[in-house]
Amino acid sequence: MRAVVASGPGGPEVLSLGEVPDPEPGPGEVAIAVAATAVNRPDLLQRMGHYAPPPGTTDVLGLECSGTIAAVGDDATGWSVGDECCALLAGGGYAERVVCPAGQVMPVPAGVSLQEAASLPEVVCTVWSNVFMIGGLRRDEWILVHGGAGGIGSMAIQLAAALGARVMTTAGSAEKLEQCAALGAEVTIDYKQQDFVSEVMGASDGHGADVILDMMGASYLGRNVEALATEGRLLVIGLMGGTKGELDLNQLMGKRAAIVSTRLRPRPVSEKAAICAAVVEHVWPLVADGTVRPVVSTTLPLAEAGRAHALMESGESSGKILLTVS
Repeated sequence: MRAVVASGPGGPEVLSLGEVPDPEPGPGEVAIAVAATAVNRPDLLQRMGHYAPPPGTTDVLGLECSGTIAAVGDDATGWSVGDECCALLAGGGYAERVVCPAGQVMPVPAGVSLQEAASLPEVVCTVWSNVFMIGGLRRDEWILVHGGAGGIGSMAIQLAAALGARVMTTAGSAEKLEQCAALGAEVTIDYKQQDFVSEVMGASDGHGADVILDMMGASYLGRNVEALATEGRLLVIGLMGGTKGELDLNQLMGKRAAIVSTRLRPRPVSEKAAICAAVVEHVWPLVADGTVRPVVSTTLPLAEAGRAHALMESGESSGKILLTVS
């Protein structure tokens, strides 16, 4: 089959379209003929040699896809050849065919095209598992979403607003802040021009953010704790700003606050299957009725994966970048 392969760790130029063996489903797995996949920041890290796939996982990039079931392995239930689907992957989406545990395969939500469905699994599962399953965001609570114009951010804004939370977000341009407001953000903060701690405290009348969804890590650690409300929850899901920071434990204790850091990709199959089931139950109806929608900024053919990576690295894109398989 055709798949995007890397000549070695490096920049977007190391990616090209090549030939690799067709994967076959094992027990409890299905094979999916891929219609589209999406670019996620961990793909960039893996390409640069900083984020190895879990043991036993293909080296082919790609953490989500949409397509049709091509084969069903022994003991894999709930799916038949020809069914349209989308899937949360540990890797392998940048290809014509991928195998996946059956529990991580989801139906295409009503009202969403097969191609658009490729933009949903990774971001929706990340947001739902962190903000709601772990962070316990409730109606009328304040949430601060960093990077609101990105794929994860745009989904977090929509889901939080749809379920009755009050949303604050950061982004780096007036255009991106307008996009965030259109998705449901009540307070928008230009992180290049404004201090997000002051803006959060001012907008919430000194209460702070009950939940913060953060992709920056170390560089935002201290200010995130400052911005937390009493009994607030800081959810760190990315390390774009580094891995080591200084933490004022006295301040954290005084707020009775919690910091949780998670990664979705290496979690056990059973946990990811439970997250997918929760997403289908709670999020897919919101997608079907139009309350939550995929936000896709760019669609490119699979052969242009390098261009897609360069676009994400530039910081100029908003929403998701899709790669389509002809």
